Amino acid sequence: MERTEAIAQIEDACKTISLAMMKVMPAVRHLADEETQSDVLKSAHQLTVELEVIKKKMIRLKGRDDSTEL
Repeated sequence: MERTEAIAQIEDACKTISLAMMKVMPAVRHLADEETQSDVLKSAHQLTVELEVIKKKMIRLKGRDDSTEL
């Protein structure tokens, strides 16, 4: 697998996770348990932050110039 393919695969997985989280978040308010809702929201936020780190790393990696010419 080439670097560009790996980046594309990782970006696609991040998109899939993001879409899944968009389904989870609205359901949280219907759990009718404040402690669980709070824990789920906190964990979902942490997951989102970490997902954004991965996405930014892929953007930076794509932006690097792999050439050795000056």
